[in-house]
Amino acid sequence: MYCLRQKQTLPISRSVLWDFVSSPENLNRITPPEMGFQIIGEASKQIASGDFIEYRVKVPVLGRISWLTEIKYVENGFSFVDEQRVGPYKLWIHHHRLLEVEGGTSMTDEIRYVLPFGYLGKFSHGLFVRRNLESIFRFRRQALEEIFLK
Repeated sequence: MYCLRQKQTLPISRSVLWDFVSSPENLNRITPPEMGFQIIGEASKQIASGDFIEYRVKVPVLGRISWLTEIKYVENGFSFVDEQRVGPYKLWIHHHRLLEVEGGTSMTDEIRYVLPFGYLGKFSHGLFVRRNLESIFRFRRQALEEIFLK
């Protein structure tokens, strides 16, 4: 199992950041354009435990794929977990945590994931998967700074 962790502090209240990150419609604003992110069907305005969000994305090597996420373990205003049900990973668990700190709110993303295809998956992780994920979360960090540091 692999783990990717990113922490970012923004000079806004926890409630403002929660309203933004808990709204599926904002995913498009913080996803790199080259991923061609598109929500399929209707998503709720604010997430709740048990919600499913279906979207399509472009994934290197695999092309355009469907991804189905279930929202789990919501602690309103503080944290939530989304888990892949259908998608490119064998396992994908993404924990989002918000914590009030001096000067704003700290947001931590922690993703635990497993790739399919055994040794081929391990090889592709070292070759490009890890770098691709880091690039996506670097974009997300920059997008949030542009949105909230204007």
